Amino acid sequence: MKLEGKKMLTLDKVYHARYVLNEAIRQTDMIYSPVISEESGCEVYLKTENLQVTGSFKVRGAYYKISQLNEQEKSRGVIACSAGNHAQGVALASKKFGIKSIICMPDGAPISKVEATKSYGAKVVLVPGVYDDAHNEAERLKVEKGYTFIHPFDDEDVIAGQGTIGLEIIDQLKDVDAIVVPIGGGGLASGLAFAVKSLNPKVKIYGVQSAGAPSMLTSFEHHKLECLPSVSTIADGIAVKEPGKLTFEMCSKYLDGIVSVTDDQVSAAILALIEKQKMIAEGAGAVGLAAIMFGKVPNIKGKKVCCLISGGNIDVTILSRVINRGLLMGGRQCSLTLELIDKPGQLVGVSTIIAQCGGNVIAVLHERTNEGTAVNGCYLKLQIETRNFDHIKEIKSKLAENGFKVL
Repeated sequence: MKLEGKKMLTLDKVYHARYVLNEAIRQTDMIYSPVISEESGCEVYLKTENLQVTGSFKVRGAYYKISQLNEQEKSRGVIACSAGNHAQGVALASKKFGIKSIICMPDGAPISKVEATKSYGAKVVLVPGVYDDAHNEAERLKVEKGYTFIHPFDDEDVIAGQGTIGLEIIDQLKDVDAIVVPIGGGGLASGLAFAVKSLNPKVKIYGVQSAGAPSMLTSFEHHKLECLPSVSTIADGIAVKEPGKLTFEMCSKYLDGIVSVTDDQVSAAILALIEKQKMIAEGAGAVGLAAIMFGKVPNIKGKKVCCLISGGNIDVTILSRVINRGLLMGGRQCSLTLELIDKPGQLVGVSTIIAQCGGNVIAVLHERTNEGTAVNGCYLKLQIETRNFDHIKEIKSKLAENGFKVL
């Protein structure tokens, strides 16, 4: 079914998108997290779009947009640009409607996302650079070959598709006080905020960006559309230099605020989801939880908060590195360097104290001292598994009490 008439975002269009999407996607679960709620001081409910078809919310907007194309637009084939999740949505929808699809992706996109996109039948063109470079190449090919362009966020139909998440949240958590949503180009935040605010203006909606790619945040703060010179973040799904014109207008109108989180904080959130929820999220999917965990979202203590976990397509080759960063951020691992006298029994003394405190030594490096230090001195570098930052402090104190110099 195709909705006829002038293109303009309305609540009716979002409801129509939900009707069309019924055949293609699943309504993802809303899961209460007691452990994260206790630690953050608010009731945290996770909207699990990481368990969506293709592993991300992006299929909603892509599928609805393609469903609304006319026969001439479909016959030309479609082209899109994406860091990975929009690519898979476009590829899946194109396959469903029997349309040729070409996807321009940054050459640094996770291999898993590239291969998944190909598996849905799309032709992938890898472009040197980041998302914005892929966008420029897609625009060039659109003009050269006459393809129909499927924008990943700055399009009314795409935004309407993403807005269906807002309808589901209102249905699943009727008394929600606040919603925390990731922002890259702004399509998800725009659609969700529009739908929710149209139904219940009292709900607070906060966007979250990576500190390494805060394009919407800087535009939001300076009240004008801004383009960053570069972006760098493990949250590749939201690594966007410049938000859309339409999405910037909508985010400015409907969001109650935008905050940012660091890669270390995102890593800690990914680890928390793995350990406490048995759930995998990619960097972009975990930024909202990171903002909640590290106190970035204002006025949510004691409130009922929905955190959108927007995607789960993390590259397994970087997962171990992300987990290690998360362990360090949570005080679950630490590195200690001690200055010792190079004589028998020193290492035993150090390891005994650490063991008595309940720590676990997982790596040891012993180095002779350099010029300018004691002739009989040495450095002992240790990697230790710990419980939390208080535990690290306890171990350091016990070592100092026993005469060991912790640097």
